[in-house]
Amino acid sequence: MSVSLQRFRPALGTLLLLTLVALPAAAQDWPRWGRTHHNNMAAPGAKELPASFKIGDFVGNTDDIELEQCANVRWIAKLGSQSYGNPTVAGGRVFVGSNNDQPRDEKFTGDRSLVYCFDEKTGEYLWQFNVPKLGAGKVSDWEFLGICSSPTVEGDRVYLVTNLCEVVCLDVNGFADGNDGMKEEAAYYGGRGNEPIQPGDKDADIIWVFDMIGECGVSPHNVTSSSVMVLGDQVWATTSNGVDYGHVDMPNPYAPSLIVLDKETGKLIGEEFSGLGERTFHCTWSSPSAMTVGKKDLVVYGGPDGFIYGFDTQPVFNEDEELNVLKEVWRCDANLPSYRTKDGEPIKYGTRNGPNEFIASPVVFDGKVYGIIGQDPEHGEGVGNLVCVDPTKKGEDGKVEVRKGDITDSGVVWQYSDIHRSISTPSIVDGLVYVADYSGFVYCLDAKTGKLYWKYDTFGHIWGSTLVADGKVYIGNEDGFITILAAGKEMKKLAEIDMKAPVYSSPIVANGVLYIATQTHLFAVEKGAGTPSRVN
Repeated sequence: MSVSLQRFRPALGTLLLLTLVALPAAAQDWPRWGRTHHNNMAAPGAKELPASFKIGDFVGNTDDIELEQCANVRWIAKLGSQSYGNPTVAGGRVFVGSNNDQPRDEKFTGDRSLVYCFDEKTGEYLWQFNVPKLGAGKVSDWEFLGICSSPTVEGDRVYLVTNLCEVVCLDVNGFADGNDGMKEEAAYYGGRGNEPIQPGDKDADIIWVFDMIGECGVSPHNVTSSSVMVLGDQVWATTSNGVDYGHVDMPNPYAPSLIVLDKETGKLIGEEFSGLGERTFHCTWSSPSAMTVGKKDLVVYGGPDGFIYGFDTQPVFNEDEELNVLKEVWRCDANLPSYRTKDGEPIKYGTRNGPNEFIASPVVFDGKVYGIIGQDPEHGEGVGNLVCVDPTKKGEDGKVEVRKGDITDSGVVWQYSDIHRSISTPSIVDGLVYVADYSGFVYCLDAKTGKLYWKYDTFGHIWGSTLVADGKVYIGNEDGFITILAAGKEMKKLAEIDMKAPVYSSPIVANGVLYIATQTHLFAVEKGAGTPSRVN
């Protein structure tokens, strides 16, 4: 049945205008993945961030930390044993995903996934959203991974995707202001077929839940992972629809890769219908961004087939399918033709020199779209490509996708292929692009031309993204080190910090404080903070 969408236009246009013009200069919070709808991993207004800090050693074989050894650390919060999504900060609260390997509440036991909410100033534990597992193991909900989605905060609501392949909306206050929205939290927390678990004062208050498996036929691969984007009255979410565990077939190639929900009710109002499921290499994990081209508002999406897509923000009714579908405006292939075919034959996906999908998010900057391709880290290292796309240019069939060999077309402004596979979203500041690849290198390039200025080796695989703020580039790696480089055309290493545990997430900054999540702890790092008094 068709849903009227006219009411979304005014709010969305106003919000995008504010995002493009006012928000980057004024915002101090980091309320969502990528900070703004552009997904640019940078904070231009941040000042007085530390050029160095120190983390204390673990005490014996425990996860306790020698606090007196810490320096420039405001507070430390204990997480589980695996944490991947970067934290978000808004309205005096810090949100971060993890697992339940270190339970804070005895009623939640065993392998579960969760999001913690902490007080921004003190790190005090406020509440948790503790989610049971799907029960599909590594196929769709990998054991002990936890929630990988970076929560999106708007006003008094928190939006994220869960390990159960859901989009959920939570109350930022938990149960402190009563039980709003749905009233069946006990059944939800208990899990299907299990005894209900009654929520308490330290549990999340669920407003609504949208089940992407039941409503859209999605078959998530390994884990549901991405971050949602709120635009006006809309919530945009990647579904994590993917291949089976044997990496042979798509259980449901007709399920959407991208959906749109009503922000207030969680009802489905539009879905991708461009055939992405049939072209998926592996899975759909990239988070969407947004931009305005001329007078048209677009959602920009890194596809599971290695193309960047531009979708109109207003779904249209498809009479044949009786669905509200997303209208594709343009697409651009970020793979070189030489990655896709050799001697006229397709190159098998997963091979070192073969094609890639998008896991990193496309970044919008100065009217251009920047995207980098890669694969699941389990597939190892391989070739990559970073592209700068002008979405106002059109190819022969009206889409930005025409190439002549490995020479760029009119839509691709430039590309840099001397880079490895990457799952890291770029940072763009002062006309320079900073980006990392999975092989452990950090690159600095000219945003207009793609000229390489420098390349730095961190000597460890990189899963997270660069953060550029206060003239510094922060990046973590799986060997447990945060490298701090000087931002600019000349490469200069400022510090290398031993975090004592792997860093798979991306550093962020909010209100003058740097936040870094390792697998086991969340650190609030502040210049001059001294030594934290305790671990929260």
